[in-house]
Amino acid sequence: MSTSGILIRPERPDHPDVVAMLAELDEYLASLYDPEDNYILDVQALLAPEIDFLVAEGPGGLVGCGATRQMPGEPETGGQAYGEIKRMFVSPAARGQRIAVQLLGQLEQRLKSRDVSLALLETGVDQHEAVRLYERSGYIKRAAFGGYPDNGLSVFYEKRL
Repeated sequence: MSTSGILIRPERPDHPDVVAMLAELDEYLASLYDPEDNYILDVQALLAPEIDFLVAEGPGGLVGCGATRQMPGEPETGGQAYGEIKRMFVSPAARGQRIAVQLLGQLEQRLKSRDVSLALLETGVDQHEAVRLYERSGYIKRAAFGGYPDNGLSVFYEKRL
């Protein structure tokens, strides 16, 4: 999909440009939280078949990324299977162009195309831009899920697709 010069497309998480972008994201998260409070899927985990990984590409190269992980039902979801939004990031120089909104929309569409009607995510309380994005995109706060600890550093969201 292309909107305003941005192309959203699948890419392998082990592509060198993606690895560099994920390193930038990891560095940002490490500046906010202790390592044990970061719930990061590394490149190898992102290569799993239940992961759908997308990038946002502009004229100068990659400017963002995001993934979904299809998950089975669990007690915290009333047994309903869900898609978890992971590894959302837009490079600071490319922010303000609604790239994250486009990425999130495409991730949600891909979940719906797989008959997944519930999207969940965990983000950090200090990631104010992310919290605003998710709330503006229709996500509502919910209880912890997926084995995440409710440690006061995480905010959990859901959206019916």
